[in-house]
Amino acid sequence: MDISVTGPKVYVRIEWLYQKFAGTMVDMFGNLGNLVTQTTVSIFLVTIMLMILGWVASRNLTKRPGRLQVITEKLITMLYGLVEGTMGKHNSHFTPYIGTLFLTSIFGSLIGTTAIFRSTTADLSVTLAWALVTSGMVWYNNIKNFGFVAWLKGFTEPVVVMTPMNIVGEIAQPLSMAFRHFGNVAGGSVLTTLIYAALAVASKALFSWLPAMVLELFPPLLQAGIPAFLSLYFDFFSAFVQAFVFCLLTMVYVAGACPSPEELAEAKSEE
Repeated sequence: MDISVTGPKVYVRIEWLYQKFAGTMVDMFGNLGNLVTQTTVSIFLVTIMLMILGWVASRNLTKRPGRLQVITEKLITMLYGLVEGTMGKHNSHFTPYIGTLFLTSIFGSLIGTTAIFRSTTADLSVTLAWALVTSGMVWYNNIKNFGFVAWLKGFTEPVVVMTPMNIVGEIAQPLSMAFRHFGNVAGGSVLTTLIYAALAVASKALFSWLPAMVLELFPPLLQAGIPAFLSLYFDFFSAFVQAFVFCLLTMVYVAGACPSPEELAEAKSEE
């Protein structure tokens, strides 16, 4: 049983840059110098698909909506309700970002089911970039709402001794978000590949008594059906769950940095 699990294929690379940083800490989460990879192509296609989907869903809007417009308005209303219920109504302006993140994650995971393109979420650099954007939003809004000094002071709470642990926790936040999403998608892909290969070996052992002509005409019999059920879980159910969890964590973290005007005024009055 020969199984090879590798990263995304590289189509275009700046060789001197790749050779200079390969294996260094700078190159920790990806290969510097790789300009176009399978992930890059998948991200581009997902972006194009979402643009087309947005154009189709928003064109020809009328006061007497058709079926597509009703479905679109219902989904958008549900999304705003989710964001406002989690982050507060004063943070409803984050809804487009959360919606974009959710759809990009789902489509990025599902594109891997084509067997032609690679799931974008199976690349750590993608989920890490999303997590860093979320952390950047948290840091920016903390500084904007509470002030730079208060933000720095927060690392010393509840006691100064906790400062190193608070700093580590702040750094670990985007890393945990990135690795959780990436690990579940990539791990599911690897597990499915291993089971698929194992079924081929088991099928060959169990049905070796069949004529060679039959074995050549038909694929390994045990591979019929079982991988499909695994795909339903890892490729579809898990894709939606991981997208939702990532967006939920994003909403919780950003909401903590963006309290309501009343809560913000109360917090500043206590300083």
